[in-house]
Amino acid sequence: MPNKQTKRIVRIVLLISTIISLFFVPWILIWAWILPLPDTVQEQVNEAISHGFDGIIVYVDQSGEPPAFYTAGWHDRKNKIPAYPQAFFKIASIGKLYDAVAIAKLANDKRLSLNKKLADYFPELAERIENAEKITLEMMVQHRSGIPNLTDTPNFWINPPKSSNEALELILDLPANFEPGEDYEYSNTNYLLISEIIKKVLGYSEFQYIKEEILSPLKLNKTYGSLSEINIDSLMSGYYVGIEDDIKTADYGSMIATAEDVGIFLRALNDGSLFDKGEQEIYSSIYVYEHTGLVPGYQSIAKYYKDIDAVVIQFVNTTNFDGYTWNLAEIVYNRIVKLLRSKKKL
Repeated sequence: MPNKQTKRIVRIVLLISTIISLFFVPWILIWAWILPLPDTVQEQVNEAISHGFDGIIVYVDQSGEPPAFYTAGWHDRKNKIPAYPQAFFKIASIGKLYDAVAIAKLANDKRLSLNKKLADYFPELAERIENAEKITLEMMVQHRSGIPNLTDTPNFWINPPKSSNEALELILDLPANFEPGEDYEYSNTNYLLISEIIKKVLGYSEFQYIKEEILSPLKLNKTYGSLSEINIDSLMSGYYVGIEDDIKTADYGSMIATAEDVGIFLRALNDGSLFDKGEQEIYSSIYVYEHTGLVPGYQSIAKYYKDIDAVVIQFVNTTNFDGYTWNLAEIVYNRIVKLLRSKKKL
């Protein structure tokens, strides 16, 4: 048993460690977390700007109430254009939800097989992607393939590839991170390959299929596949801490949408109205019902809360290298959800 002196030393060491660790935590995160909860969502959105974000858009679709929009800060800082609800935004990895729905629909129609191997779809990659003969389509959807993540390669965000082929070249001939199906690691390469598989099977682009089978039935006419399809002035500006310039024209291949369009999609995904017979069972077996997105200048959260029957979408147009802006955005988002829950109890 440790004596009193040992215990005292341990307590002192722990206290010193805690104090030291606080110097490495941005104080803004602690401040944002401990502040008293405001009375309204709009006040919380306004508060987010005081934490250093340039602009924010929040969309709330709660059962029994009309959809609500909240904005604060800048749509375009240089030109002093305030943030507004209908702005376009780069939704980044939220787009994977649409991809997974497309896979579920095509699998249900027997146009794709979840058990088919990557090498079956692309024999030419068998010698260039390790384990291509073992990796199934389902493993790629679920990030269990072991294929290295192309966005982790050097200088990806500084000098993004200009085509799918150029992006794929970044990881060809690299060793696998693990054996297929033996682990999980988020990899954007999986979804690049999924997009190419869908294109090969259909004979046309994956986004065209998404538009026909998902967007059009839901009447979502403010969701696009690339920057080239929109008026760039309607895209919310993107900012990176320490860089003065607007970086919205940097093209990382993200889908573009309004918060409302994402919210309508997410509601249909979660209540099942998006699916035909047999499709939701497949979807539930392969992917999740919520997502976040992050590319330089743009971070987004899209979730549904069953306990309050609410879809909450948050767009923030400020990011940084060490990630504290992401943690800050999550704090703001969670406080908004807490406000909605407290209101539901009244």
